[in-house]
Amino acid sequence: MPIAPHSNPSAPSAGSVPRLAWLASPELLLLAVAAIWGASYAAAKPALAHMPVAAFLALRFALTFLVLLPALRPLWRPGGAAGLAVGLVLGLNLLAIFVCETEGLLRTPAGQAAFLISLCVAFTPWVEWALSGRRPALRLFGATAVCVAGTALLALDPQAPAGQATGAALLLAAALLRALMVCLTRRWSVRHTLPSLTLTAVQCGVVAVGAALLALRPGGGGGSGLPASPAFWGAMAFLVLGCTVFAFFAQNHAVRRMPPSRAALLMGSEPLFGALIAVALLGERLTWTGWLGGLLIAGAAAWAGRPARSAPQRPQAQPPSTTSVEPTT
Repeated sequence: MPIAPHSNPSAPSAGSVPRLAWLASPELLLLAVAAIWGASYAAAKPALAHMPVAAFLALRFALTFLVLLPALRPLWRPGGAAGLAVGLVLGLNLLAIFVCETEGLLRTPAGQAAFLISLCVAFTPWVEWALSGRRPALRLFGATAVCVAGTALLALDPQAPAGQATGAALLLAAALLRALMVCLTRRWSVRHTLPSLTLTAVQCGVVAVGAALLALRPGGGGGSGLPASPAFWGAMAFLVLGCTVFAFFAQNHAVRRMPPSRAALLMGSEPLFGALIAVALLGERLTWTGWLGGLLIAGAAAWAGRPARSAPQRPQAQPPSTTSVEPTT
């Protein structure tokens, strides 16, 4: 549930707003998060040329875990054990997400990957239906049909290189697992009192250990050594600090200060940023059918992510009075 921003009596008046106050705009912050997450595909794809997937994930999340170490202090408070158990299970889910997503990105253009991952927004109500039995709104049926059409236009390219269909299937699996993550996080949030950042740190630790174990298996590439390329380490710093630390704080700050429908619309721009950045930085090209399919997916995901409008409540009828009618307050 969004939390209203606290008023600050010492804040400057409207006539004396600092020149950099626009940086605190929740709309601009969410657009920045969407752009950063969209750029993550273009940053990760060339970096994967230097390391196998499992070793790459182990390094990325080990560094993220080290950055988030101070956030683990609440684990030693009452209720920390319950939160740790939830974090371990969600961390395994997150490991599966990133294995599928990164393996899919390795086989698929970054712009296409950004569009396919955005399907998690459309998948989420269906996963919630399977878990809770609550049937999704009627518009979800139409949004799903549009997503299926967009996926067909985007992924089923007869001129695509070998292995791209496998990459698209892995990205669809990652989108479905992301939807499962959202539903499980929401359902299990009542089982613990840990701050979100603490839960994120636990999950990152699980992913780092799990990916390291996958890297150490025969053929996992665990003994490949660390790359010396400055471009690789620049991409890694961007993924750790930009896509995890900054984006996490910025998203949580912004979504508490605006209606959910507006937040979903702004976050829905992530795949479009991903495709545009992949075209600009990696020189990727999408056919017109690919762009059409991607825009259909992004539009349907934004449509599916809109909260349902609640019917206005009718005022309760007052019982008849034999004397006088008191004014309501």
